[in-house]
Amino acid sequence: MRHGICLSPAGQHGDARTLGEFAELAEASGWDGVFLEDYVIFQGKLGTPTYDPWIALAAMALKTEHIRLGTAVTPLARRRPWKVALESVTLDHLSDGRLILGVGLGEHNDASFVRFGEMADDKQRAGILDEALEVLAGLWTGQPFSYDGKHFQIDGVPFSPTPVQKPRIPIWVGGGWPLKGPTRRALRWDGSFMYMHDYGGPWRDWTPDDVRSLKVLVDEDRSASDPFDIVVGGRPRDDDWEKDRALIGSLAEAGATWYVEYEPPNELEVIRERIERGPLRIS
Repeated sequence: MRHGICLSPAGQHGDARTLGEFAELAEASGWDGVFLEDYVIFQGKLGTPTYDPWIALAAMALKTEHIRLGTAVTPLARRRPWKVALESVTLDHLSDGRLILGVGLGEHNDASFVRFGEMADDKQRAGILDEALEVLAGLWTGQPFSYDGKHFQIDGVPFSPTPVQKPRIPIWVGGGWPLKGPTRRALRWDGSFMYMHDYGGPWRDWTPDDVRSLKVLVDEDRSASDPFDIVVGGRPRDDDWEKDRALIGSLAEAGATWYVEYEPPNELEVIRERIERGPLRIS
């Protein structure tokens, strides 16, 4: 089991310089990955200071040496995929091959979409996302790439440089488990970054049975030599650390490969203390 922490590029301490320092502290404190949320408006709260996660990731790459870095998640439906391809390759080179690209639809009625007149319909966004992923993978090959889709057209572009990571930068797909669309999409790529989907209900943790159900689909769909990450977690750490440690252990035994804690915007010293305490390792 690897352990990540997800931070927000919003609030008083969401700027690139501070996030670079947080990433350096996370690496020194034993975390395996640091991930940033990706939005224009933080949780629909207009006026909240919000910074660009991609620029912050560059600062984080320069302040660290081995920890994995990524987004959790980038809503590709509001991004030009060739721009994301360029940004991600640049970060992959800057970090010496440590980038993981988390992608998703974005939240329903997300202010980062609707306040700017972006596509809000989930089905249409799903179509854009699927095409954008094909474009990313095609451009990253470095071979002349053409694409004629409903949403994107590309005419014989050879993309250079290619990613440091081979065959390409890993893609983790977010969305609600066990919804069919996000699940099928995740299985086509390199990992699941999904949350438990309860149709507007309260937060629910993954259970070992949930992980085993997803693992069955992974094993049916992919060969043993084709790695796939099952990423779980997604909430702040509980006050009862041993309870959470037991949960993490049961999820690892069921087949999960990463557990990610979420740390929302907070006072500077609070965030530092929660990073510095390190992950809840299991035996």
